Amino acid sequence: MGEQMTERERMEAGLWYNANYDPEILDLRIRADELCHRLNVTLGPNDDGRDEVMRELIPDLGKDCQILPPLYVDYGAYCHIGERVFINHNAYLMDGGGITIGDDCFIGPNLGAYTAAHPLLAEQRNIGLELASPIVIGPNCWLGANVTIMPGVTIGGGCVIGANSLVTKDIPAGSLAMGSPARVVRAITEADRIDC
Repeated sequence: MGEQMTERERMEAGLWYNANYDPEILDLRIRADELCHRLNVTLGPNDDGRDEVMRELIPDLGKDCQILPPLYVDYGAYCHIGERVFINHNAYLMDGGGITIGDDCFIGPNLGAYTAAHPLLAEQRNIGLELASPIVIGPNCWLGANVTIMPGVTIGGGCVIGANSLVTKDIPAGSLAMGSPARVVRAITEADRIDC
């Protein structure tokens, strides 16, 4: 008979897991909270230790990224951030299901990226069950202020998501999308090129 999966292994496999009462998962979140606190409260942009703490919090962080505080993550270890990414103030990356942000993304303030879902029945929700599904943001995306991304969503490369949008479904690459829920308005084309 095979050995039983840990709650962390269940989370990583995309299965229902105990998010609220499992000691290993709680320890991982406490560690992330402590690192976020150090990053947000004690380290300024020119402090030598800032990059070290950021990379301890998010080991898979590309080169030349700028993430403005405050930043909040559930784990950090499940965030995969490409190169030259800019994330404005007050982002919350609920990364239990994994959050991937491609190269050269520009993300406005107050991003909420939520990989976790909970049971609809209260008695199941109250025992701490959670299901985490990955979020993927392709390269070269621009997300306006106050964008919320729900579990399991993929935003294709080169998309622009309007401010205050709630992204509940996949958005095809090269699209301008906005609204609550976000809907594709049109494709981004050469006609959008500005003359500067």
